[in-house]
Parts: sequence; C-alpha cells; structure tokens
Amino acid sequence: MSRTENFQLQAQQLTCIRDDRVLFSELSFELNAGQVVLLEGKNGSGKTSLLRILCGFREPDEGALFWCGETLNNSQYNADMAYVGHLDGVKKELTVLENLKVSLALGQAGRYTIEEALVRVNLANYDDVLVQALSAGQKRRLSLARLLITENKIWILDEPFTSIDKQGIVLIETLMTEHCAQGGMIVLTSHHDIELPSVTVQRINLS
Repeated sequence: MSRTENFQLQAQQLTCIRDDRVLFSELSFELNAGQVVLLEGKNGSGKTSLLRILCGFREPDEGALFWCGETLNNSQYNADMAYVGHLDGVKKELTVLENLKVSLALGQAGRYTIEEALVRVNLANYDDVLVQALSAGQKRRLSLARLLITENKIWILDEPFTSIDKQGIVLIETLMTEHCAQGGMIVLTSHHDIELPSVTVQRINLS
C-alpha cells in the first residue's frame, strides 16, 4: 500500500482553553484521504482555534494529533499541509504573479502551473496587477490559487467562501471535490452550507 493510500489525520482527546475558558474538550476525530471535515458552531466556539492547532500554530492544552501515524512534530505534516486563513495571506505590494511565485518557491510544485491556476480561479490576464488593486473576491481567489500550484494533501481553510459570489462558491466547491478525488483531504470552517455530493463530509459542531 502506498503512502498516499495511508494518509490520515487523527485528533485524540483535544482540549483548547482560552482566557481560562474551555472552548472544547475531549474532541476526537479521524480524517482520511478523499474526505472533508466541516467545523460548525457559533462565533467564539473555537473553530479558528482548532484550525490553529491543526496547523501547528499552537499546541492543544490536552490531547494529541497524528499524521500518518506519527506525531506532527515528527512527521512530514508541514510539507503536506496548506493553510488559507480568514485573511487572504497575500502581499498587497506584489503583483498576482509575484505572489504565486513566492508560494511556489516555498512549496513543492503541484499539478497546475501558475498560468493554469489563474485560469481556474478566473484571474487569467491579471498576472501583472498589484494585489492592492484587486477586489476582495479576487484576493480570495488568488489565495485559493496558491493551493493549486503546490502539492499539499491536506487543505485547512478558514471561511473560504468569504467575499465570494455565487459563481465563486461553485468554483470553490468544484476545486474541493477535485482535490478529494485526487486523494486529498480538507478541514474547513464555513457559514455556507457546502454542496459536495460525491465527497464524505464529517460535520463537527463545536457549539
């Protein structure tokens, strides 16, 4: 069995405490190749805090995470993971093309070239446009283009549909379906009820 077939994220008995308040406790789940975990809950329930734990930005107060059977500190998790936060994470003083070149330099090349990715996210011919001149929706699509040009098995997305119109929502859902069909996996938060009929979606409500 190949390593691709063994991709799995395991969360065991996670607890997160912020400002002396328990956001969630004893949270366990498994995410396998081709699957999605959708985190739901009211504001302040700990959705973004859980994403930060999954990204390694902070440690859980209790519990552990495992990637392909190994703890995150002793695995290839950072190379296999891509994160897009509720902020777009792009440099406004750089052009669209320059932003994507930086992302590509920091990761392993994926199955889309920069030009192909820009076409997929409807930003063709925006190569030389400064990011500061883009609309909010265009900046969000640029941040998603970063996922297409690098090879990452797990996408962690914080409100990916923010500032996206109906056409953009369909596009993102299509990209997520394609990623899962290729053996990828996704953890996301969203106030939008996603439509991924061919994908196994595990819903976790933190409220």
